[in-house]
Amino acid sequence: LYVGIYYSRWLIEQLEQHDPRAGLGDRNIRSLIMFVEEINHALHAALQFKCGSREIASEDFARNLELQAQVDTYLVLLLFVAFFRKTQRVSRTDRRWLRFHLFARQCPEAFRDKNLRGRYLETSQLAASYTHYLDTLNGQRRLDEIRRFHSLDYGAKRARILALMDSGPN
Repeated sequence: LYVGIYYSRWLIEQLEQHDPRAGLGDRNIRSLIMFVEEINHALHAALQFKCGSREIASEDFARNLELQAQVDTYLVLLLFVAFFRKTQRVSRTDRRWLRFHLFARQCPEAFRDKNLRGRYLETSQLAASYTHYLDTLNGQRRLDEIRRFHSLDYGAKRARILALMDSGPN
């Protein structure tokens, strides 16, 4: 298996001009999200391949990569934000800001292709719901849940999130 990650010149320039290591803000969050998601897609595609999955052209495979990337990106960015806080804690305001940029700000309607539009709309809604659930868990329960979730295929992840939404708040 060979994996390549392509980053456009524009994205690299944005990250260089507004380096996230100096702090996160509205000027660099979208670029950092794109950077992290692409690494995540490559990582999870390789892990799926290692586990024997060869259905890389299937819609479920693509949706699984997208959903997992959005969940993982949220978790990575929480750690990144915490790094810049003296207390190493992420506030509700920080979480709302991250959620806005990761989930609410997405524009699936920008895709002309109906399938892509549906993919990004569904996975974004599922990821927003699931990460909200993760935020309610303590450290060990969250870790156990993340491991469980990662091991599921797309259909099972979708069913898990929908079941969690139906069960209401903990």
